[in-house]
Amino acid sequence: MNNMYDVQQLLKRYGIIIYTGKRMSDLQLMEIEVAELFKNQLITSEEYIKIKRVLHKELSNYKRRINR
Repeated sequence: MNNMYDVQQLLKRYGIIIYTGKRMSDLQLMEIEVAELFKNQLITSEEYIKIKRVLHKELSNYKRRINR
């Protein structure tokens, strides 16, 4: 899990496609879905941590871009 594409592909594997048209909302929904996958033991704790890092980095980058 190195980037957003990897996260989206993992979610897609479980039939989860997220697109609201608003980047922040998409990222928040992805966090919720990933937490549910972990809670239901469909992904490992290692995958969960990597995904959370990617999502956090993407959210930070997004916030930095909109605050310029």
